[in-house]
Amino acid sequence: MKINRWLISISMVAITILLGYFVEQNEFWEIIGLYSSLFLLYLYVVKNTSNNNDKNALNFFIVLAILLRLVLVFSLPNLSNDVYRFIWDGRLLVQGFNPFDHLPLYYLENNIEVKGITRELFEAYGSKNFFTVYPPVAQAQFASACWLFPESIYWSSVMMKGWLFLFEIGSIVLIIKLLRHFEMPAKNVLWYALNPLIIFEITGNLHFEGAMIFFLLLALWLIIKNHYDWSAIAFSLSICSKLLTLLFLPFLINRIGWKKSFRYFFITGFISILLFIPILNTSFIQNFGESLNLYFQKLEYNASIYYLSRWIGFHLTGYNQIRLLGPLLGLAAGIGILWMAFKHQINADFPGQLPNWKNIAYWWLLAISLYLICTTTMHPWYTALPIVLCVFTNFRFPIIWSYLIFWTYINYSYEPYLENLTVVAIEYLIVFASFIWEYLRNREKALSL
Repeated sequence: MKINRWLISISMVAITILLGYFVEQNEFWEIIGLYSSLFLLYLYVVKNTSNNNDKNALNFFIVLAILLRLVLVFSLPNLSNDVYRFIWDGRLLVQGFNPFDHLPLYYLENNIEVKGITRELFEAYGSKNFFTVYPPVAQAQFASACWLFPESIYWSSVMMKGWLFLFEIGSIVLIIKLLRHFEMPAKNVLWYALNPLIIFEITGNLHFEGAMIFFLLLALWLIIKNHYDWSAIAFSLSICSKLLTLLFLPFLINRIGWKKSFRYFFITGFISILLFIPILNTSFIQNFGESLNLYFQKLEYNASIYYLSRWIGFHLTGYNQIRLLGPLLGLAAGIGILWMAFKHQINADFPGQLPNWKNIAYWWLLAISLYLICTTTMHPWYTALPIVLCVFTNFRFPIIWSYLIFWTYINYSYEPYLENLTVVAIEYLIVFASFIWEYLRNREKALSL
């Protein structure tokens, strides 16, 4: 490994530069070729890094993981156009407008002059017909970037990436701390730190799962150290970065009891409301809710159970049943998650060890995976949460998923855009098979972590 260490690192840096700076979203075969090469190197490094005997190698590759992120801080996102919507929201905020008040087209149709809010910026992003859905922690990062660089898209992007770069360093540090606390192999951090999807979708393509994950890990670390109030504040920051981690709150009740949970949830809710107050009004409540409804009732991308249900529904009724199926699947996921949260008995599994935090990632991983297979929209960066959680378990199906889901970028290579359902079918057949195999093989071992 020592002989190959520098060659591997130089190769990974070179591939990262090529994929991050010189490939466009519609150049699928270049994307998947470079990504596959990087992924193979990633697997080789993780598999060949010793658990305990070679700390120098582990530290070397952690530094490499940080370097790869730093390299991408200065690239303009090339596989996603979400950055332009972030800048749109940020420029509105800086100039005193609430981005939740109106659809983007409102400002152009009514000739409302807002510096930097232009037709060119409007045409650059995709979610033109939707109210913004980004919570206040994300919005604060948009605004800070646009306040420092009011006229530069590039430097606003770099500033936002700078935030995510810092969050990612924090996440890597917290993963190491948690692994040590749980007496798990230190090299597990590399499953997250060097994962190509994490590197490209968070720092490269500017998705705020990076902030959500950092604050979630911080909340877990603080609650393990019995700093419950500070943990609740961190949890609220995670929710206010991306709403997904709301799903994990019920799993705390069986571990810390109803009394402590009530205080924890109160603090989390109170801080969340405080963070939302600057953008909270009647328009926000109506428009944000409308966007969430549209998410479940209109948007479709790389879904699994939903696509199968849609196919059955179409043959039975003759038309797309998304307005019914989307909410029903969301409800089914919610019921399933609550069942998991309250069904497992901590005392039965771990006599005398209440609360036990070592296996909470196992339950959170099952919960988020259930939600994601029921959703109507599954973008590549949504796998970031399963990837970080699997680090603390014996499951590795999210790692397989993080490779396969990148194949969905083939959709952007067609003119006009077309979703390749064969790729989707292969993706989920392999992911489901790997999950079932790992679950049957590792269930008892996973629960005893």
